Amino acid sequence: MMSIREEIIKQAKKAKSASRQMANISTEKKNKALYKVADGLLEKTDEILAANKKDMEKAKSENLSKAFLDRLSLDENRIKGIAVGLKEVAKLTDPIGDILEMKRRPNGLQIGKMRVPLGVIGIIYEARPNVTVDAASLCLKSGNSVILRGGSSAFNTNKKLAEIISENLQKAGLPGGAVQLIQTTDREAVKELLTLNDYLDLLIPRGGAGLINRVLNESKIPVIQTGVGNCHIFVDESADLKMAAKIIENAKTSRPAVCNAAESLLVHENIAEDFIPKVAKVLSKHHVEIRGDKTAVKIENSIKEAEESDWSQEYLDYIISLKVVNNLEEVINHINKYGTKHSEAIITENYTNSQKFLSQVDAAAVYVNASTRFTDGNQFGLGAEIGISTQKMHARGPMGLNELTSTKYVIYGQGQRRE
Repeated sequence: MMSIREEIIKQAKKAKSASRQMANISTEKKNKALYKVADGLLEKTDEILAANKKDMEKAKSENLSKAFLDRLSLDENRIKGIAVGLKEVAKLTDPIGDILEMKRRPNGLQIGKMRVPLGVIGIIYEARPNVTVDAASLCLKSGNSVILRGGSSAFNTNKKLAEIISENLQKAGLPGGAVQLIQTTDREAVKELLTLNDYLDLLIPRGGAGLINRVLNESKIPVIQTGVGNCHIFVDESADLKMAAKIIENAKTSRPAVCNAAESLLVHENIAEDFIPKVAKVLSKHHVEIRGDKTAVKIENSIKEAEESDWSQEYLDYIISLKVVNNLEEVINHINKYGTKHSEAIITENYTNSQKFLSQVDAAAVYVNASTRFTDGNQFGLGAEIGISTQKMHARGPMGLNELTSTKYVIYGQGQRRE
């Protein structure tokens, strides 16, 4: 019987071999494979739901939060949505082989850049089984192979999804090692995966701060930091307050367990007495707990007093922090200190303030008069996404097909020699 390390290395070698084939597979063949996988998921909806039921029952027995259960849960509509997402990725323009630029040098050489796959990508994620399919589809379309390591809470669901994906890829003539799921929930598997820099070209962790920090600290493979979202909404003194309340309601309550949900609310002092009771009433309909500073507590007695840790907290639940601020400078300083560089929004009718917010807030996505919930690959027209990058190197914001590619220089000559 092989050890965990031996099993992981075996999968990594298989992925490396598959990546060489994937880099040269035609767009037409990749698209047909994605359609085949989509149809396969729909055909086996009952099997997927049965696997998901096992995971849900286990999660409920462990008294996991309502928000966590929402991330984990699949139903027929969500599976249909996943299948639609696969077909949308198939319709996207294939980036592989694109020439980004071509310049002629004085010596006659033509030098350009061509998009190429990254190679082997490792994805480590937690409770959302749809990531299994989203990650596989984007990696396949961009000519990469992928090793998936989902959370233990979704193990049965992920195993079934990966089985269906692999089965249909092979029917479509793609290499079997192009999509693989690590077949154990043992944490040792992650430890081993992080060391395989001879086989993997990139690691992308998706999940909470604990997972992401572990991968960043222990990985010998380049990492793209994603996901953690302490997203703020600032209500300026010039804001349309009805619009602001609706945006906050959407950003906090439509799906509180996702990384683009609003976690922090900042309100200008000149409108605080008027606006805070209104937004508290709107959020109370959804049983949202508000944790505010002393000024907010004085204005609205339903608000609980916040602690220092609340300003940097990603709740992923029906909780939001609230701070009354004096001016835009304080807002920008607060967000840049406590934010996670994910998504930030200002609600304002003041053009100068909106432009200052856009230019000085350090985040992957910055909004004026819109919900932070739009930070999503599909909403940005990228199809599915591999994650939301909160760093600045290589990729930032929702990561679609282009972000899963690298480039190489291509040079055309007519016998030139360097003197």
